[in-house]
Amino acid sequence: MLSLDHSEITIPEIFSSHGKFRKNQEAVVCGSVRRTWGEFNDNMNRVANALLASGASRGDRVVVMMGNSVEILEVMFGIVKAGCCVVPLSGLLTGQQLASLINDCGAKQAFATVDFIDRLRPFQDELLHLHENQRYVVHGQSQGWTDYQALTEGHATTTPHVVYRSEDAFNIIYSSGTTGLPKGIMQSHRARVHWAISNSIEMRFSDRSRALTTTSLYSNGTWLMMLPVLFSGGTCVVMPAFDPAEFSKLVEAEKITHTFMVPAQYIALLQTDTTPYDLSKLEVLLCAGSPLRRETKRQVIERLGDKLIELYGFSEGFATMLKPGAPASKFDTVGIPVLGFEVRILDEAGKVLTPGEIGEIAGYGPGMMSAYHGRPHETSELIWQDERGRTFIRSGDIGCQDEDGYLKLVDRKKDMIISGGFNVFPADLEEILGQHPDVLDATVIGVPHERWGETPLALVILRPGVVFDPTSMLPWCNQRLAKHQRLSNIETRTDFPRNALGKVLKRVLREPYWANTKN
Repeated sequence: MLSLDHSEITIPEIFSSHGKFRKNQEAVVCGSVRRTWGEFNDNMNRVANALLASGASRGDRVVVMMGNSVEILEVMFGIVKAGCCVVPLSGLLTGQQLASLINDCGAKQAFATVDFIDRLRPFQDELLHLHENQRYVVHGQSQGWTDYQALTEGHATTTPHVVYRSEDAFNIIYSSGTTGLPKGIMQSHRARVHWAISNSIEMRFSDRSRALTTTSLYSNGTWLMMLPVLFSGGTCVVMPAFDPAEFSKLVEAEKITHTFMVPAQYIALLQTDTTPYDLSKLEVLLCAGSPLRRETKRQVIERLGDKLIELYGFSEGFATMLKPGAPASKFDTVGIPVLGFEVRILDEAGKVLTPGEIGEIAGYGPGMMSAYHGRPHETSELIWQDERGRTFIRSGDIGCQDEDGYLKLVDRKKDMIISGGFNVFPADLEEILGQHPDVLDATVIGVPHERWGETPLALVILRPGVVFDPTSMLPWCNQRLAKHQRLSNIETRTDFPRNALGKVLKRVLREPYWANTKN
């Protein structure tokens, strides 16, 4: 006797629906390349059917090493349509790092552009699982790699005969490694559907939305904008690379309604003249990656309107949002949990803290990762169970909730400086530094100190044309800090090492100072 399927929403089937019912509406734009939903869906299906014809099977890991383009989206979602697990890798990695992660995830097939292939080639003999005849080059030619067009041409544009299960692996996203080696964050179809639906609702996406992505498409943070707008049947406009002047032009020309930028990009935009451009179509400005300093946040709202949504979250699966309309008293917070999530604040022993008490942030909800790929022990270490036995994920971030449940982010646990036995949170010091008229951007790290163990050191990027004067800047800052917070010194930099979402890699900045110590 037949019974009905336990049917669920899946992203591949939603895209197939858009390809049928919105076939003439624009889906993706990048530079001069424009795809309608019909064309976009056809190309995803060609990739999927080509992979299935090559012997790909459910759950196979397929690596993608490409910069921003229309094709990276067609490849990534074509992989998912084939029932495989897409593994996008960062363009910031060395060839050896790429080879290491390809081996770590066990990828059998790969799509890449020539720049990635050239970087990887010296290490190709170290690739343990990647089949030599299942390596595909996009946008060019490379010896030993099959041309992408040759792979896909002739394959059907029909929907592949694949049944998608909510628990299947959708993707593995490798963490930025801001505090250590990258870990493979495995997310299921269920988690990605929650990501798409919750962000669509929270940021008011529709099939008429036009979203501009300004960061790398391999980055999980970029998916905050890209996935909801495509899920909703709207249009995703992709910047090949961010340029603050080009940003304003694109917003006007493409009638952009939603966009996502990281703090460093907002800072750069504030240095440009946006007045010649019509930015009135903008409805939502999303900021994520790291917190905006309060003064920068005020300037963004003053310049672009009260449209800013500040998101705090971690790729393992939790997020909060502070939206326009929140009480003025909540300006310093990162808001309340995104639809479907819950938050707890924990002490070192795992006890739940009361409002106002500072501890580690832990989150729960349907957007949580399945696991760290191949790292069961590290996955287990993250888990905290509540009174109902539900598994929350520890974030490694420090914060507190107020009486209304608004979350205030204090700092990264691993970035906290312990100076003379006192906890010093760099974010507090960075907020003060950011108020100095000569400072464009700032970060604070802990460096060795003979007496205190470690002490705060400020690294600053100066505004154009400013002459550095540490004899006045250091006292100016320290007068505004508590005694245990005071800076030992200030040094200048022309830039900071950052991950794909603009988050400063403090681990990299700290390394030279600690290289000759036992710590």
